[in-house]
Amino acid sequence: MADRREVGAVYGAGLVQGIALVTFPAASSILTSPSYYDLTNSAYGSLFLPQAIAAIASALAGARLTVRLGVKRMLLFGLAGDLAAMTLLVVSQAFIGQGALPFATLLLATTSLGIGFGLTVPAINTLAAGFFPAAADRAVLYLNALLGLGTALAPILVAVFLGLGWWWGLPTIVALLLAGLIVLAAGLPLRVPGTAASARAGEPSGLPARLWVFAAFALLYGVVETMNGNWATLFMTSSVGASTALASVALTAFWGMVTVGRIAFAAIERRFPEADTYRLLPFVAALAALAVAALPAGADAGGVAAFGLAGLGCSALLPLTISFGQRELTAMGASVAATLIATYQLGYGLSAFGVGPLVDSAGIELATIYQVTAVVAVVLGVLSFAVVRSPRPAAAAA
Repeated sequence: MADRREVGAVYGAGLVQGIALVTFPAASSILTSPSYYDLTNSAYGSLFLPQAIAAIASALAGARLTVRLGVKRMLLFGLAGDLAAMTLLVVSQAFIGQGALPFATLLLATTSLGIGFGLTVPAINTLAAGFFPAAADRAVLYLNALLGLGTALAPILVAVFLGLGWWWGLPTIVALLLAGLIVLAAGLPLRVPGTAASARAGEPSGLPARLWVFAAFALLYGVVETMNGNWATLFMTSSVGASTALASVALTAFWGMVTVGRIAFAAIERRFPEADTYRLLPFVAALAALAVAALPAGADAGGVAAFGLAGLGCSALLPLTISFGQRELTAMGASVAATLIATYQLGYGLSAFGVGPLVDSAGIELATIYQVTAVVAVVLGVLSFAVVRSPRPAAAAA
């Protein structure tokens, strides 16, 4: 059993990681504003390509590096990556108006964030489950709920600091929190019995065919989530005509319902099994995407409601995918979570980067892309029946 400082460090890292992860999408109005960075939709979307690549590479490498270096060092490296990202974001504003320098700095920042995410998230999930082996599912659930809470807070905090004329206040505060977490974590044991053995077990000679079913689900889920998490603010301001503050509320509604859904579905698991939740939620996400696509100009409240529904649809899908995968593919050990996070990030990259050129170069409206997203969500729903094939699946891990 870990002491309170270890638990606080790990769960605190989950909350701060969530805030850091959504800081860039939450600041999209700043990044695309002619008064600040003046990025096009394509340039904005391209910011997330190196983030996705770095997250994929670090998540896959982290599973093997944990054997040699330990989960504590992976966590410290991940937090350091997040710290570098927030620092570079703050520094980048000093280069506005100096050609390509601000954009290059932002690319370095998102790359660092990808490394931070890819190393931190598997590490804190491993530690949370190891700290409470008798209640691992619930421990990881609360961890992911805190991560979701962080993602919900980021848009609100960006809007607050923007109103104060100090938009870079959020990354500054997050950087200070990360520095404090690094100092705290460095002085703690942060060990989980059997972690090294589990990680070694996660190095099979070949990848089982079933893994690709889980990976396909995680990839498509990444596409659906990112369409809401990265493009909600721009859709609300450009297509609905909402203010920046209201657009931030819509993004907060999405991430807030992601958090609420994770906790709610765990609370009712005895009356509504996880398998049923897993099969239902993709169709909720599809309905939400269609609702977003149908929003007329001026439908501010409708936009907030639609993105809130999208958050509910996305809420438990990735945590349940990891949970089901870890329980079925036990021979792969720690590699299951790392692989699924990597494929999720691949879907994230496709959606974050691919939408910009479609809008700027091909002239496709965001509303049309949300209609396509609804189709992807339906495919996700069909695939969920292949993922959950046993009548009594295991309990949710997140």
